[in-house]
Amino acid sequence: MPQESVAVGWDGPGPASHCVLLVPQELVSKLLHLHFKDDKTRVSGDALLLTAELLKVFVVEAAIRSVRQAQAEDLACVDVDQLEKVLPQLLLDF
Repeated sequence: MPQESVAVGWDGPGPASHCVLLVPQELVSKLLHLHFKDDKTRVSGDALLLTAELLKVFVVEAAIRSVRQAQAEDLACVDVDQLEKVLPQLLLDF
Protein backbone atom coordinates (compact mmCIF):
# COMPACT_ATOMS: atom_id res chain seq x y z
CA MET A 1 0.00 0.00 0.00
CA PRO A 2 1.44 3.41 -0.92
CA GLN A 3 2.27 5.69 1.94
CA GLU A 4 -0.12 8.61 1.49
CA SER A 5 -1.49 11.27 3.80
CA VAL A 6 -4.73 13.13 3.50
CA ALA A 7 -4.93 16.74 4.68
CA VAL A 8 -7.88 18.74 5.91
CA GLY A 9 -8.07 22.48 6.38
CA TRP A 10 -10.40 24.51 8.52
CA ASP A 11 -10.93 28.26 8.57
CA GLY A 12 -13.02 29.45 11.44
CA PRO A 13 -13.37 32.38 13.82
CA GLY A 14 -10.66 33.31 16.24
CA PRO A 15 -6.92 33.97 16.17
CA ALA A 16 -5.93 30.34 15.50
CA SER A 17 -8.24 30.05 12.54
CA HIS A 18 -6.31 27.62 10.38
CA CYS A 19 -5.84 23.96 11.18
CA VAL A 20 -4.26 21.31 8.97
CA LEU A 21 -4.40 17.67 9.97
CA LEU A 22 -2.47 14.94 8.19
CA VAL A 23 -3.72 11.38 8.63
CA PRO A 24 -1.49 8.73 7.06
CA GLN A 25 -3.60 6.13 5.26
CA GLU A 26 -1.28 3.43 6.55
CA LEU A 27 -2.18 4.40 10.12
CA VAL A 28 -5.91 4.29 9.38
CA SER A 29 -5.51 0.90 7.76
CA LYS A 30 -3.56 -0.40 10.75
CA LEU A 31 -6.20 0.90 13.19
CA LEU A 32 -8.97 -0.80 11.24
CA HIS A 33 -7.13 -4.09 11.00
CA LEU A 34 -6.46 -4.15 14.75
CA HIS A 35 -10.20 -4.61 15.29
CA PHE A 36 -10.91 -7.20 12.61
CA LYS A 37 -11.38 -10.76 13.83
CA ASP A 38 -10.25 -12.29 10.55
CA ASP A 39 -6.73 -11.38 9.44
CA LYS A 40 -7.76 -11.84 5.82
CA THR A 41 -10.30 -9.00 5.93
CA ARG A 42 -9.47 -6.35 3.35
CA VAL A 43 -10.43 -2.68 3.17
CA SER A 44 -11.05 -1.05 -0.20
CA GLY A 45 -9.33 2.21 -1.08
CA ASP A 46 -12.61 4.11 -1.01
CA ALA A 47 -13.49 2.74 2.44
CA LEU A 48 -10.03 3.69 3.67
CA LEU A 49 -10.40 7.25 2.37
CA LEU A 50 -13.86 7.58 3.90
CA THR A 51 -12.64 6.31 7.27
CA ALA A 52 -9.66 8.68 7.17
CA GLU A 53 -11.99 11.58 6.40
CA LEU A 54 -14.28 10.67 9.29
CA LEU A 55 -11.29 10.43 11.61
CA LYS A 56 -10.09 13.87 10.51
CA VAL A 57 -13.50 15.43 11.07
CA PHE A 58 -13.70 13.84 14.51
CA VAL A 59 -10.24 15.06 15.59
CA VAL A 60 -10.75 18.60 14.27
CA GLU A 61 -14.16 18.82 15.94
CA ALA A 62 -12.65 17.60 19.23
CA ALA A 63 -9.97 20.29 19.00
CA ILE A 64 -12.47 23.04 18.22
CA ARG A 65 -14.77 22.05 21.06
CA SER A 66 -11.83 21.84 23.46
CA VAL A 67 -10.73 25.36 22.50
CA ARG A 68 -14.25 26.69 23.05
CA GLN A 69 -14.39 24.96 26.44
CA ALA A 70 -11.08 26.54 27.44
CA GLN A 71 -12.35 29.95 26.31
CA ALA A 72 -15.52 29.46 28.38
CA GLU A 73 -13.30 28.77 31.39
CA ASP A 74 -11.15 31.87 30.64
CA LEU A 75 -8.05 29.74 30.08
CA ALA A 76 -5.24 30.67 27.72
CA CYS A 77 -4.23 27.07 27.03
CA VAL A 78 -6.18 23.93 26.21
CA ASP A 79 -5.43 21.00 28.46
CA VAL A 80 -6.63 17.40 28.54
CA ASP A 81 -9.24 18.52 31.09
CA GLN A 82 -11.11 20.50 28.43
CA LEU A 83 -11.05 17.53 26.06
CA GLU A 84 -12.41 15.28 28.79
CA LYS A 85 -15.28 17.71 29.35
CA VAL A 86 -16.34 17.85 25.69
CA LEU A 87 -15.70 14.20 24.81
CA PRO A 88 -19.00 12.70 26.09
CA GLN A 89 -21.15 15.01 23.94
CA LEU A 90 -18.76 14.64 20.99
CA LEU A 91 -19.09 10.86 21.12
CA LEU A 92 -22.87 11.16 21.23
CA ASP A 93 -22.82 13.47 18.21
CA PHE A 94 -20.76 11.00 16.19
